Amino acid sequence: MAAKFKMSDLGLLTSNLGIEVRQGKQAIELCQSAYALKLLERAGLKGCKPTQMPLQEKPKLSRNSTAEKVDATLYRSLIGGLRYLTHTWPDISFAVGYVSRFMEDPHKDHMAAVKHLLRYIAGSCELGLAYPRRKKTSDDLIGFSDSDMGGDIDGRKSTSGMVFFLETCPISWQSQKQKIVALSTWEAEYIAGAAATCHGVWLRRLLKEIIGQAVAAPILGIDNKSAIELAKNPVFHNRSKHIDIKFHFIRDCVERKLVILEQVGTDQQLADVFTKPLGKNSFEKMKTLVGMVVIKQGHPH
Repeated sequence: MAAKFKMSDLGLLTSNLGIEVRQGKQAIELCQSAYALKLLERAGLKGCKPTQMPLQEKPKLSRNSTAEKVDATLYRSLIGGLRYLTHTWPDISFAVGYVSRFMEDPHKDHMAAVKHLLRYIAGSCELGLAYPRRKKTSDDLIGFSDSDMGGDIDGRKSTSGMVFFLETCPISWQSQKQKIVALSTWEAEYIAGAAATCHGVWLRRLLKEIIGQAVAAPILGIDNKSAIELAKNPVFHNRSKHIDIKFHFIRDCVERKLVILEQVGTDQQLADVFTKPLGKNSFEKMKTLVGMVVIKQGHPH
């Protein structure tokens, strides 16, 4: 690039669009502490009392709130800032997606949930992601897919969650409300698995393009046995006839060995934190398992 363009070498990358990058001998660390502090100041919560959880364990927010309305522009601005924080804070993905559902007509109870989330951010500014520098051992893609069941009280739609790791490092995650109403837990899990399969196939192709060689089929962990059996069975059961044909893409990928499905225990389902609010102990455990670590300011590892 230097041969074709006028360029200046500014040394190792230290920041990019609000994401702080610390490159040490043992790891590359990413965090958004400064961006988070600016967001707290914009919300008028600088120096606030922090909370330990991004959401209450059983939130009951609805679009049909009877509470007083709030400034929609401010609400949407804060949501936009929170969505950007999910680049290095995977543990808040579900909470941010949840409060995003009320942007059209926000009320005081919705804003209270946003401020609760911001208070969690205030107590977690030292957290980020670390990617160890080490000799290459493999290019294994390992993913986890999960779903709740009808968690949205307005439309009774479920939430899909997924996270993919390259070896042990998180590289992609998502929490998203499903577009249709699932009639059972296994159906919600099957729909989530189909979305994760599409993402895993894409990640495999992208990785192949980056490193210039073939990559093994991603392994996708699902904790629902019925969803796995349906994905592996080429025969359409009567109970699955109503499912949109696009979700059966997962069957084709399994048959062509583009993805490998494995059953995992509920306590090992790392996508659980992307589908619903968890209890304090479960949340702390999952937060660590999805890669959140304490980033020491000014001292990259």
